[in-house]
Amino acid sequence: MQPLQLSAYTLVTPLGAGLNATFAALRDGRSGLKKCDFLDVDLDTYTGRVAKLEDKPVRADLASYDCRNNRLAQLGIEQDGFAAAVASARERYGRDRIGVFLGTSTSGILDTELAYRQRDPETGSLPANFNYAGSHSCYSVADFVQKSLDLAGPAMVVSTACSSSAKVFGNAARMIQIGLCDAAVVGGVDSLCLTTLYGFNSLGLVSSHACRPYDADRDGISIGEAAGFVLLEKITARPDPDTILLLGVGESSDAYHMSSPHPEGAGARRAIQDALADANLKPSDIDYINLHGTGTKANDAAEDQAVFNTFGGDVPCSSTKGATGHLLGAAGVSEAIISALCIRNGFMPGGLNTQQIDPALHVQYLLQNRQQTVNRVLTNSLGFGGSNCSLILGRAG
Repeated sequence: MQPLQLSAYTLVTPLGAGLNATFAALRDGRSGLKKCDFLDVDLDTYTGRVAKLEDKPVRADLASYDCRNNRLAQLGIEQDGFAAAVASARERYGRDRIGVFLGTSTSGILDTELAYRQRDPETGSLPANFNYAGSHSCYSVADFVQKSLDLAGPAMVVSTACSSSAKVFGNAARMIQIGLCDAAVVGGVDSLCLTTLYGFNSLGLVSSHACRPYDADRDGISIGEAAGFVLLEKITARPDPDTILLLGVGESSDAYHMSSPHPEGAGARRAIQDALADANLKPSDIDYINLHGTGTKANDAAEDQAVFNTFGGDVPCSSTKGATGHLLGAAGVSEAIISALCIRNGFMPGGLNTQQIDPALHVQYLLQNRQQTVNRVLTNSLGFGGSNCSLILGRAG
């Protein structure tokens, strides 16, 4: 692919709002995971919750879109001068030449869950103020963000579980390549809800601890919420050497099982290899790998095989989910942005909460932060149903 420039990016996770808060937490080894206190959820687990969303409704002119997911989206686009960067791009290209491509897994389903609790006891009707299109609909978040940023180009939402907001980088790259837009806002938003908390618990995948990726005693995920956005543009002039570029995208769908990965990581390995080919790079060109690393027995073992069989044990790897939790439909973009911060700061984060690396796993898993030059990062997002995506980011210089 022709590399694309990350002209602006922003991130809100349980670690804090904005890039500085995110990097400071990673640098200091602080986790955003806490004992679950979300609504009246009765589960012995940890969650990564973004504080005070309950007190931050969306702006008045978009009140019909108000829900936890869109509140989180709004908080995201308010950080790091992102909205101003998009406004500048809008002046350059026109509002109809900037696409919006976002990922989510459950969108604003929480509003539907709460509305169901308030249904009429006689008729079963949902409350009159419930607005499915503005909240629960998967497209709601793209519609909300497009209107918030005053854009009118192509817009879509991808919902492929945990690969959702990684795959949108590929959607945007293809749209730009064929000339349907000149730039794109890509990203993802996923917020806490009852469906994911109780659903993953019913699958036996939720840990009672803060998640421990690659640990010998790992026993499940910790669910978090996040919003991340990137402004992608074609490179029109010689970029500053420190500019971060999207170099390659690899996607696969092995469809091995609805919720379990291929035990040998076949689909993940295909996505990794396709990303390397798309970027015209060799495995030895990658300095650090941000693993999907969920903290479940099956996922970590499968990804370990995919990575080790491609790179051997020479490339430092870690998962940042011990810090953020599993951000589901927002995981891909969040970890892409964290990868950009790693390149920008010459930094590889140690995996939090992991005490003893599983001896059956073979990659070089970092338990401590490492400070050294990072020029290229591969980040994996591996979803239910075998929907996999790998991205490669690199420094322009």
